Amino acid sequence: MSDPVIVWFRRDLRLSDQAAVVAAASEGPVIPVYILDDESPGDRKMGGASRWWLHHSLKSLDATLREKESRLILRRGKVTDVLPDLVEEVGAKRVYALQHYEPWWAEAEDALSGGLDLCLHDGNYLAPPGSVTTGSGNPYKIFTPFWRALKERMPPSEPMRRPQKIDAPSFWPDSEKLDDWGLLPTSPNWATQMEEEWEPGEEGARKRLATFEDEASRYEGQRNCPSVEGTSMLSPHLHFGEISPATIYNRVKNAGGSVATFLKELGWRDYAQNVILQFPDYPEKNARDRFNAFQWRDFRSSTVRDEFDAWTKGRTGYPIVDAGMRQLWAIGWMHNRVRMIAASFLIKHLLIDWREGEQWFWDTLVDADYGSNGTNWQWVAGTGIDSNMFVRVMAPLSQSEKFDSAAYIREWVPELADLSDDDIPDPPEDKRPDEYPAKLVEHREGRERALEAYRAMKD
Repeated sequence: MSDPVIVWFRRDLRLSDQAAVVAAASEGPVIPVYILDDESPGDRKMGGASRWWLHHSLKSLDATLREKESRLILRRGKVTDVLPDLVEEVGAKRVYALQHYEPWWAEAEDALSGGLDLCLHDGNYLAPPGSVTTGSGNPYKIFTPFWRALKERMPPSEPMRRPQKIDAPSFWPDSEKLDDWGLLPTSPNWATQMEEEWEPGEEGARKRLATFEDEASRYEGQRNCPSVEGTSMLSPHLHFGEISPATIYNRVKNAGGSVATFLKELGWRDYAQNVILQFPDYPEKNARDRFNAFQWRDFRSSTVRDEFDAWTKGRTGYPIVDAGMRQLWAIGWMHNRVRMIAASFLIKHLLIDWREGEQWFWDTLVDADYGSNGTNWQWVAGTGIDSNMFVRVMAPLSQSEKFDSAAYIREWVPELADLSDDDIPDPPEDKRPDEYPAKLVEHREGRERALEAYRAMKD
């Protein structure tokens, strides 16, 4: 039997439309490998919710591989140490992988390329990050012209079928046990509702897409209403690469109606990845330098920390914000419109640095994506290269009424469930239950404080 090749999995945990898997399977015996590397990302190792998802996604991938008489080998450690050792151990002639663009993965790929035959393929985005450029060859910084240029290259190629056969090597190297990695919460198990909501893995992604196909044509009219789930809820499946964006695009592109708005959201995901390719520290530094002088409230203050804690727990006194934050804690995901409202409230009403919110989302989102998370927070904060204006302060109460959030609030803030649709967005004092908190700050007060801080920065 010929020497084996290795498929190195990361955020691409699928067999369908997976160029690295297809290329490896066509060459000879394949050893699929996942390496849990908490060292290379530094303080960007996966948060708790992502680790929960990863456990189940790896379990699903291994089961799919075993159906093809293969298996997933698990190793743990710094990938630049572990992968070369494994190559030597099994006598692999080369390593296949999908290319990743987070700064720690880019550095690891560069380091590995110097010592082994690393064959990188595209497949996690509609177009390879960095390939959509202006006429002069420069990367786009603004989304609208980026999307206009990306659309000219759409639709993407038809997805590749998964290999019918994956040859096994003459011997299998040792594998660590998934359960020994401690990716699941135990004391307490805070993931019970996540278990009910999600089915991580390639099959779960296919089911989500099948459900969304029936709604894709109505996307524009439903996506902003949290009480009517009009979003696809495919984001965690996309983040972990259980389904390719090309698969999604080609399945829904002819849905008609307002599906173009959804396809544009897929384009935003590509845009965010192009942003971090240009600015690797984008989720950690203001893109607009003038905001380095902005006076956020002191996070060392016990008052500020208490208010941040109330925000994380959904105890701000603003029902739409609290519903979103409780949904996030329960299922590791939040409706997109509510994400913007909750983020704006932290940044503008509480005047807390956007990076504190970005870090909280990084730990609690099952779709915590380095590029998308940072780009979206900077968009809301007004600090990004392409962003909302800081002076646009989203009003939680009017947003709640505008997007008909009563049923959504009842689901996630049950102590308000008995209030009428008119009262629940902003409970009157005489109807506000004792167990529901008062507002951390009144809307007008918070808005004026934010605008004054902005004026001070400009001066």
